[in-house]
Amino acid sequence: MKNSITENEIEEIALSYLQNLGYSYILGTTISPDGEQPERQYNEVVLQHRLRNAIDKLNPTITQDAKEDALKKVLRTESPNALINNETFHQYLTEGVDVEVRTADGIRGKKVYIVDFDQVENNEFLAINQFTIIEGNQNKRPDIILFVNGLPLVVIELKNPVVEPIIKYKPIKTPFLPYLPTMLSILSAMGGVRLMALLVVALNITNPGKA
Repeated sequence: MKNSITENEIEEIALSYLQNLGYSYILGTTISPDGEQPERQYNEVVLQHRLRNAIDKLNPTITQDAKEDALKKVLRTESPNALINNETFHQYLTEGVDVEVRTADGIRGKKVYIVDFDQVENNEFLAINQFTIIEGNQNKRPDIILFVNGLPLVVIELKNPVVEPIIKYKPIKTPFLPYLPTMLSILSAMGGVRLMALLVVALNITNPGKA
C-alpha cells in the first residue's frame, strides 16, 4: 500500500485546488520566451502585459500617459535599500500609484490602482508552475507562483513528504517586496531577481484524503 505521494502528485493536487478556488492555470513553459505563447523574458517575474491590461481595466478615466507612468513606477526599483522598495510597492498595491494628470485647469494628482479590493472579480488570478527564472548564472524554478493582475504575490514550494518537515504555511509578517537573496532559504539562491512575494507557502501532503 502506498503511504506517500510524490512531489509531482502534490503539485497536481495543489493546482487542482487552486483552480477550484477560481485561479486560472498556465504552464510556465507555455509563456516562456521560447514557448507557444511567449509573454516574458527569463529574467522577468512580472507579466507586464497582464499588469498593463489590469491597469487599463481598473482605471478607465485615467489618461494613457498617466497609466504608463504608473506601470513604470511599479516596475522600477528606485532605491538601493530593499526595505524601502518593499514599502513602496506595498503602498502601490494597497493605496494605488500616485500620478499627475494634465487637465484644462492644470496638473492634478490622481491615483492609478493595480488591484481592485472592492470588486475582487475585476482582478485576474493566475497559478503558474514550471516558471523558470534566470539571473546571471542562476537558474531557478519555484514549484508554483500565484499572480494577481500579472504581479507575483505568492510563492508555493511543495515538499517531499518523506524527506521534508511538515510546514503548513509561513506568511511574511512585514509587507515585503523582497529581493530574493533576502527571502526565505527556499528562494535565496535565485539571485537578484525582484519578486513581489507577500506570502511563501510550503506544502507537505502525506495523505490527500485528510486535511
